[in-house]
This record gives sequence, C-alpha cells and structure tokens, in this order.
Amino acid sequence: MSEIKVNKISPRTACGTTTLGDSGDTFTIPAGVTITNSGTAAGFGATGAASWDTTAKTTGFTAVDGVGYFVNTTAGAISVTLPLSPAAGAVIGVSDYAGTADTNNITLLRNGSNIAGVAADSTISTAGLAVTLVYVDVTRGWLVTDSGIQSDAPGPLFITATGGTISTVCTNYKVHTFTGPGTFTVCSAGNPAGSTTVDYMVVAGGAGGGGAITTGSGAGGAGGYRESPGTASGSYSVSPLGAAPAVALPVSVQGYAIAVGAGGAAGQGVTPGNGTPGCNGLASTFSSITSAGGGRGAREADAGGNGGSGGGGGGIGTGTPAGGCGNIPATTPAQGTNGGTGGANPKQGSGGGGGATVVGGAGSGSAGGAGGAGATSSINGTPTARAGGGGGSVYNGAAPDVGAGGAGGGGAGGYNIDGVNGTTNTGGGGGGTGGPPGGSLHDGGAGGSGIVVIRYKFQN
Repeated sequence: MSEIKVNKISPRTACGTTTLGDSGDTFTIPAGVTITNSGTAAGFGATGAASWDTTAKTTGFTAVDGVGYFVNTTAGAISVTLPLSPAAGAVIGVSDYAGTADTNNITLLRNGSNIAGVAADSTISTAGLAVTLVYVDVTRGWLVTDSGIQSDAPGPLFITATGGTISTVCTNYKVHTFTGPGTFTVCSAGNPAGSTTVDYMVVAGGAGGGGAITTGSGAGGAGGYRESPGTASGSYSVSPLGAAPAVALPVSVQGYAIAVGAGGAAGQGVTPGNGTPGCNGLASTFSSITSAGGGRGAREADAGGNGGSGGGGGGIGTGTPAGGCGNIPATTPAQGTNGGTGGANPKQGSGGGGGATVVGGAGSGSAGGAGGAGATSSINGTPTARAGGGGGSVYNGAAPDVGAGGAGGGGAGGYNIDGVNGTTNTGGGGGGTGGPPGGSLHDGGAGGSGIVVIRYKFQN
C-alpha cells in the first residue's frame, strides 16, 4: 500500500476546485481520526441530511444544496431562493431564527422546480418553524421530510431567579423577601408545563403619627398593601386584597428593580398647641405593581393625610377633623382604607390610622381611635399580618384612653409619651401622641418600613 504524507492539498489555480478520487472510489477513515470543518460542509451524510450554517441570514439569498440556514426576519420578510436545477437527493434546511416568521414571513422561491408537486412558491408563516426539504423528482419537486417548532423542544420548565433573601416553602416553592432595595433577577422564565408567573406581596412604608403637647394628634396610616391571588405558587392563604382582578405576574429573563418604601418620620411636639404632622410613608414597587406610602397623622386639629391608607384626624375642642383618604392613588382591589376622624371635648381623642383592610377608628370625647387592622397572608409560609394603622391619642385623659395599634405592625398612641413606632418591614403606621394641660412636648411614632415578597414554583 502506497502512502503520501503532505501538510496541505490545494487546487492548482487560486479558488479552484480539488476533486478527491473518482466516482465509485471508497475512502476509509480509520478509528480515532478527527476531521475538523471550519468552513461550510455540503452534501455530506445520508440523503436528506443538511449541514447547518450557524450565521443567521438577515437578507434574501440563494440556498446551496446540503446546507441548512437560520433566517432572521426580525427586520422584515425574507425570500430564500431554492437551488436551480437540483439533482435528486438535494437537501435544504430553513429555520425561523428569531421566532418572527408569523409576522415577517419567509418565502421559499421555487426557482423553476415544483414544491410538493405545485409550480408555486411556498411561505413559512409559523413562528419558530424549521423545515427540511429534499428534492425528489421533476413531478413532486421539493418535499418536506422534517418539520418542527421551537416550542416542541422547550427550555427549562421552571422559573429560576436570584435576589433578596431566598427561602423554600411548601416543598416546591421559592420565596424571595426584600426588606430593602434590590433586584429580582430572572435567570430562566420557565414554560407553561412548569411555571411562568410569580405571586407577589408589595407593602409600602407606613406614615408617621403627629406630634403634640396638649392636644391629641392623629395616627399614621398604613402603607399601601397589594397582593396577587396565590394561584401561581401553591394556592396558599392570601388576604382579601388578593382577590380579582389581581393576578400573578408573568416574568421574563431580566432584572426587576425592587423599591422598599421607608416609613414616614414622626411629627414633633414643637410648642404648646403647635405640634407638626407626621410624614407620609414612601412607595414600594415590583414590576408593574406600586403600593403607595401611608398618609400622615394630623397635627392637633388638622385633617389626616391621604395615602395607601389614610392618616387619622387630630383632636379638637369642637368639631371632628377628617381622617385622610386611603387607596390614593386608586387600585382595584383597594390597597388600603381611610383614617379615622378626630374627636372633641373633653378628651379630644384623635383618629386612628387606616389599615389595609379596616378603617381607622374614630376618635371621641373619651378615647383615641384604634388603628385599622392590616391584611394577613401566608405567602412566606407563615400567616403574617402587615399594614396595620397607628392608634390615636387623647388630650387631658389617661394612658388607657389611647388607641391601640392595628394588627399588622401599627403603633399604639402615646399619652404624655411619644407615640409607638410602626413595626419595621410591616408598613405599620406610627401612633399619635397627646398629653395633659401643661404636659411636656412629645413626638408621634415613626412609620414602619415596607416589604416586598415574591413567590413562584421551582420544581414539581
């Protein structure tokens, strides 16, 4: 057996053609030999097999026998001209690269040959479709031998993501908890056979209660509370605020900025009869969901502030100062409730802050209004109340006359002491404050910061 050893075989003329052997010859490739192709391979393999060119085509072109093409129609429709005068067994592959063929079609120009026995061009108009065509004979021309769409070979079944504090609940569900700003980064968007949507709970910062010295100041309203129905991740127990039209959110591969609203600052007792109102809480956001900060607690004789839940009205000798309006701006379901009205003599009880599900209690001549109750959800695997309103206070009364904080982190009112702060990461409103004639200056309670919780299915 003769043997030739060379480093390179080239055609005699530049860009010419080199023929290996004659028709009927057999070339044997021994075991262990590796053949590397850095160019375009055409006509290799069994009849009907194409070698795919992985550089996507973005403009019209003429196909070559034995090659498959990825066609990107993102910018517009593209025509693929089939080979002229093909031999029996010629093969072409065409795949919709970007999944846009339904909008911008791929047209197969027959170039003189029939397609499926018809003398007409053919159109690919299904998103993600890939076809292999083999030329059979003059009568039938090009016939499809293989076809499929990308969704037949889906990516990962379930959502995967990073960000926040991650825990596993109910075996198959991940929970991401954000107690401060961060990013919920979706690494895989899943598919309908696994999971494609996330449940959420977004609670804004609660408002601060008003400050005072000799009158009752209103309590802070709870931060706005918004929640999905829980159907995307295990049908856990949700609050009434997860009712329709609230829905779980679809996600895509990207980073979602998370804002967690701070609680509003407490109002201060400045001089007798001249306290300052509390400050509104700040909003919390995730994706398309924004919850508004709670409405401030009033100073003395003023009305409460508007917000996710409204702040309580202040106490006054005669009259009933209004509580602030909740669910501002409006959402459906409502993200909160109104604050309670202030009361008159003899004790000038101030109004309680609104909670997520219950309005703030009205102040009266004998007591401060209680904070409205918040909402309870098991999104993190444990039933937890959040977004309770702060409690109102009184003038010329006693400590037992103050309003209790609403369930879900609302701070109680204070008498001759500062109001109680709303609980951190609940969105609870701060309590109002008040005192006896000649008492000392006191501040309301600060609002509690908010929280964002995201939950999804990550396995079966």
